[in-house]
Amino acid sequence: MAKNYDAIVIGSGISGGWAAKELCEKGLKTILLERGPDVRHLKDYPTATMHPWEFPHRDQLTKKFLEENPIASKCYALGESSAHFFVKDNEHPYTQEKPFDWIRGYQVGGKSLLWARQTQRWSRYDFEGPGRDGFAVDWPIRYDDIAPWYSHVEKFVGISGNKDGLETLPDGEFLPPWEMNCAEKSITAAIKKNYSDRFPVIGRCAHLTQPQPIHLEQGRGQCQARSLCERGCPFGGYFSSNSSTIPWAAKTGNLELLPNSVVHSILYDEQTQKATGVLVVDAITKEQREYKAAVIFVTAATLNTNLILLNSVSRRFPDGLGNDTGLLGTHIAFHNYRGLITGSLKGFESDYYRGRRPCAVMMPNFRNVQKQEMDFQRGYMSFFSAYRPGYGRGGDGLGAELKESLSEPGDWKVFMMMQGETIPKKSNRVQLDPEVKDDWGIPRLSISVDYDENDEKILADFLQQGQEMLEKAGVYDITVSDSKQAPGLDIHEMGGVRMGHDPDSSLLNKWNQLHHCKNVFVTDGACMTSTGTQNPSLTFMAITARAANYAVDELKKMNL
Repeated sequence: MAKNYDAIVIGSGISGGWAAKELCEKGLKTILLERGPDVRHLKDYPTATMHPWEFPHRDQLTKKFLEENPIASKCYALGESSAHFFVKDNEHPYTQEKPFDWIRGYQVGGKSLLWARQTQRWSRYDFEGPGRDGFAVDWPIRYDDIAPWYSHVEKFVGISGNKDGLETLPDGEFLPPWEMNCAEKSITAAIKKNYSDRFPVIGRCAHLTQPQPIHLEQGRGQCQARSLCERGCPFGGYFSSNSSTIPWAAKTGNLELLPNSVVHSILYDEQTQKATGVLVVDAITKEQREYKAAVIFVTAATLNTNLILLNSVSRRFPDGLGNDTGLLGTHIAFHNYRGLITGSLKGFESDYYRGRRPCAVMMPNFRNVQKQEMDFQRGYMSFFSAYRPGYGRGGDGLGAELKESLSEPGDWKVFMMMQGETIPKKSNRVQLDPEVKDDWGIPRLSISVDYDENDEKILADFLQQGQEMLEKAGVYDITVSDSKQAPGLDIHEMGGVRMGHDPDSSLLNKWNQLHHCKNVFVTDGACMTSTGTQNPSLTFMAITARAANYAVDELKKMNL
């Protein structure tokens, strides 16, 4: 027997948590479906306060684990202390037509337990760029449409940052910022002195530097700068669905959370031309169930959202729900992380720093911002940090003399990385594997995503410009490198169900509704028309909050 709700939310990660919060607050009886097990804040962070020596392998991955998980183990956040929050390679295999490192977290909260927590607003140039330059379809929204929702989200999440007054990186509703260390301040000053279009600023991140009443009401506390975030934070110092939006939605009395629920497909009624609900497979028993609702939010994370829609077939939509054009699953994009630069910096021998700050210095994109001016499209954001290794020079003297030399900090080191925008292309796509199904009777996802010449040009420009900037800042022994990592390891995949004005070139309208099935909303990374150069999660949250409030209004008007 199908159970009826006002709204169904598929996926409990960053976007799903926000959809549930907004819908429940507005009075909708909402069921939140998660394919993985439950993870309750505080109760289900088993390693959060463990010391390195309390782990069997001192928080290192064993040779056996590495051999069995060649994809997942590439992720910087995966260690012995966090492995339980990551999908293992053999548990959920997928088809790689081209190399793609798909990093996933199947549990309540999803990857909100694991994300890097860097949060920047898009600027008007990011929303205007595709329509101006023609590298993707025009966004159906602009910065002014989303700005109030950025503020709405930022106040609740808690974003640390500085009011920098940059057009390319709009200011938000900030808690006190973290601070650059002395070496980073020196590098920043040198870059500003030598370049008129480059503005390094302290990173903005979803960490409570000074909790406000709204955060205390959530039961969250100040960030302790432990840098153990991927274990789950017992302080609630960083934002996750588990510590924030899901319990907030639950206390309204309107939420039903259902873990271990694998969404097979969305059900469609050809007479009403609406979705009626979802078909769910129990992750443990494999039993099938149906849930009915007036509104459905698909927030299963980009690639799984594409998978669910592609698998939602009917006589009306034989190629996937809303897919009249064949564009569903195409124009997948991501961020290019391949460029890395390291070096050393003289001076500041008597200085050090305290804590493990959860952000770096960031510099917004300065290429092709207001007009096309390079021989490549779009550009890149970059991040850098300076640090002193907590181990000494070593090798000097014997006994007490050696001990003292080992206790001295090492020389200052500098690290810089890129976050390049990739161009959405029809050839970068996902589709259902025609032959292989998973343990729940759902076709495996087949992924064909790759770099192109534009990505190589952006990479080359970053390496050249980054080295030049650091040299002018006094950095020496500089090494530039290309990690050659496959797409996916950035964990910023976007697209496949993109927004747009025209149903012939997009799947969603300006309110994130499927053009051809108006009571289905897609608000996670799958909806993105382009990727920008900023970290995407803040934009996902703002878009979700905006769409959820619109859905409630339309439901009240009986338009859905």
